[in-house]
Amino acid sequence: MAVPHILVVDDEPDIRASVRDILEDENFGVSTAENAVSARQALRDRRPDLILLDIWMPDLDGISLLKEWNEGSGPACPVIMMSGHGTVETAVEATRLGAYDFLEKPLSLAKLILTVQRALEADRLAQENVGLKRRASPVLEPIGHSAVLQRLREQVKRVAQHDSWVLIAGEAGSGRETFARYLHANSPRKDRPFVDVAVSAISKGNAAQELFGSERDGVTQYGRLEQAAGGTLFLDEVADMDLEVQAQLVGALDTGSFMRVGGSAPVDIDVRVIAATQQDLQGAVEEGRFREDLFYQLNVVPLVVPPLRDHREDIPELLDSAIDRLVGQEKLPYRRFSIAAQNVLRNHSWPGNIRELKNLVQRVLILGTGDEIGAADVEAAMGAVQVTNGAVAIPGVSFDQPLRDARDAFEKSYLEYQLEKHGGNVSKMAEEAGMERTHLYRKLRDRGIEIKDRR
Repeated sequence: MAVPHILVVDDEPDIRASVRDILEDENFGVSTAENAVSARQALRDRRPDLILLDIWMPDLDGISLLKEWNEGSGPACPVIMMSGHGTVETAVEATRLGAYDFLEKPLSLAKLILTVQRALEADRLAQENVGLKRRASPVLEPIGHSAVLQRLREQVKRVAQHDSWVLIAGEAGSGRETFARYLHANSPRKDRPFVDVAVSAISKGNAAQELFGSERDGVTQYGRLEQAAGGTLFLDEVADMDLEVQAQLVGALDTGSFMRVGGSAPVDIDVRVIAATQQDLQGAVEEGRFREDLFYQLNVVPLVVPPLRDHREDIPELLDSAIDRLVGQEKLPYRRFSIAAQNVLRNHSWPGNIRELKNLVQRVLILGTGDEIGAADVEAAMGAVQVTNGAVAIPGVSFDQPLRDARDAFEKSYLEYQLEKHGGNVSKMAEEAGMERTHLYRKLRDRGIEIKDRR
């Protein structure tokens, strides 16, 4: 299993050797560079988890090197600056450029180790937070005490102890990513990165660079495979991957190495791959849309996440979890579901699975009044967006009209929903909608929506 890898950049051989010995005694992997040229080469060869960078070097100082990295996509990892002749100004400048901390020479053994550990932990938490915010799924353990969920959880925990690749099948919204994160959290790789890739969201022309990174004009961009080094790479909707990129991934998984786009030397990888799909991959193989060799590589251990309609007895627990999250994170008013309301929900077909349930809970908390959510509230919320055989219907929006008219009607419904959700707060509404406030005010005025009525 990969351990955190640290690059030490310092022009003094004694310091490089002593820092290397200290870090290796703490079970870190270490490489060294004596100047900016060798530091650039080391970064091309391998993505480190942390860099210890000296400020005063003969060819190019550390501050200038940090500026150079910032001109690209920023430092690839936390950077800790070192100097025997540092000033407050250099420390401030280093921090402004993104350095995690500043250590004075001679280095204190205890402070060096503590600062390195804190920087690695801060980076790990930051990466986890980015993933959780992107997916809005802070719950790590899959929720439910039905027999089918308990069996699946136990199966996942057993599989997690072995370093095999896993293919997770299941309908959209059923919780495939939650189970992927649960598997990672129970594996020996749990302290290393979990990197998720929404394959369907990557444009075909950019897929190879997204996964494998690139080398252009002396600038190295690290792809998702290197970002997941030592940890887990989660490929969501893997069936949507371009055939050419599938071939490159097969080669990387076969050999344990790959070439960055535009690169000249192979990069070694140590990563566990978890793939997820809602499609029939075996059928995709037969139709020529998915490579057979990649299918067998990914399908070492298949897991199937059941749709919500197959474990309806978990609905009360899922409701409680969704309410707690929305009340705690989004400050929505607490309301409880009546027995009659829960009965309506247990008899629903849930085509959108757990994601549909969470959206419904958010809707009734925003739009409802009183402490209790009744059956009528649930039925009204379910009527807001109806899904039948994959088709979506929105009240007030007819699909049997010109596109411009349908778009205007949808925009009005969307803006009214957002305005209600945020209690007439246009700033918060603009942030969630991704619009400038002046543009949003114009939209509201054009659609005849009064803001003061919602405050």
